[in-house]
Amino acid sequence: MAFLMRHWTQLRSRSRNPYTAVQVDPDSDYITPGTLDLEQLFWSSSGAQYAHVNQVWPSVYIGDEKTALERPGLRDLGITHVLNAAEGKWNNVLTGADYYTDVDIQYFGVEADDKPTFNISQYFCSAAQFIHEALSHPQNKVLVHCVMGRSRSAALVLAYLMMKHSLTVVDAIEHVRQRRCVLPNHGFLKQLRALDITLQEERLRQKRETQHQ
Repeated sequence: MAFLMRHWTQLRSRSRNPYTAVQVDPDSDYITPGTLDLEQLFWSSSGAQYAHVNQVWPSVYIGDEKTALERPGLRDLGITHVLNAAEGKWNNVLTGADYYTDVDIQYFGVEADDKPTFNISQYFCSAAQFIHEALSHPQNKVLVHCVMGRSRSAALVLAYLMMKHSLTVVDAIEHVRQRRCVLPNHGFLKQLRALDITLQEERLRQKRETQHQ
């Protein structure tokens, strides 16, 4: 993880055009798309109908503010952990750890703004780890939410699938959009694309190390 964070910082500091496709592993058919191509994936028909909350991965749900505020509904869903990707006072969801005390739900909050200029990647690791640790117990279920359940929460779930389940950004998007109408903002997609490149480079490094052993 330390290598990933260090390499990620180096990657973001390099001048790499976010609108062009990148092939990291010359032996692989996979190419990380440019940001505009990633955006297009969300516009193609998914068949997912709008709902306040959807299960997008085993025991992982993406929802909106209404879902997060209705504690009896969370109990009925079996939610044991809540990740609020819209914590804070301004245009966000005012819950917090104390809000869920009486329903015995573990809480993690992220103060993210749904703006293309906001660095949501600073929360990728901590959010993914929160979800990962919660699901280490098979009876647990995690709700990841923001205000609408479309941008901030979706970006964090996509990062989780990429970091903890080795999905490419394309596979993660395809999987989630089939189950919920989501659309992370353009800046978040750029950061998910950068994460995808970093993860591909880490896998290539590990493959080459294995080949030389």
